[in-house]
Amino acid sequence: MKILMVLTSHDKLGETGRQTGFWLEEFAAPYYVFKGAGAEVTLASPEGGQPPLDPKSAEPDFQTEATRRFHGDRAAQQALANTVKLAQLHARDFDAVFYPGGHGPLWDLAEDRASIALIEDFYGADKPIGAVCHGPAVFRHTQRKGGVPLVSGKSVTGFSNSEEAAVELLDVVPFLVEEMLRDRGGHYSKGADWAPYVVVDGKLVTGQNPASSVEAAETLLGFIPV
Repeated sequence: MKILMVLTSHDKLGETGRQTGFWLEEFAAPYYVFKGAGAEVTLASPEGGQPPLDPKSAEPDFQTEATRRFHGDRAAQQALANTVKLAQLHARDFDAVFYPGGHGPLWDLAEDRASIALIEDFYGADKPIGAVCHGPAVFRHTQRKGGVPLVSGKSVTGFSNSEEAAVELLDVVPFLVEEMLRDRGGHYSKGADWAPYVVVDGKLVTGQNPASSVEAAETLLGFIPV
């Protein structure tokens, strides 16, 4: 069982002068779910090497069992420091793909041609695709046959407008995940802010927020033949 996890390489939070990147919980929790199931996990990013960590996700209030495990896991830290360049990879070599969030993907992965092509290849091959929180931003330009947006007519979720308002970034982000999914024809739904909420449509698995990371990863695993 081979699973590809794709992380952002973008570290600037708009014009705020602050840093962003991937959200630690959204990487660590799925990573250990996959590893615990015996999966071979490959980590990738647009630029390769060490992806930027959103410093806010390292604050004490946002630590979980998975993040604490990661802080003591040298092998996982080494793997994260040496992500493969995304453009070098092919969907045919993996059983599933998973996109953690953090605000970084809004700027790079949403527009990255290699990522777009990869997702379209996974979808065309009927392989599971997962994304959590801001991760569903990666579907912004993806299409299926006939040039139809990949999420059109699909039940999906992702970071909600109300959650973006709560972190006071409505006017900072290049687009809102909820609005983008709706604009692309997705049947967007959400649960309570900050509570676990996962939506499944075929082999497309989306989670609303960091709290949805474990459930989204476990759900994705269910679609991979053992």
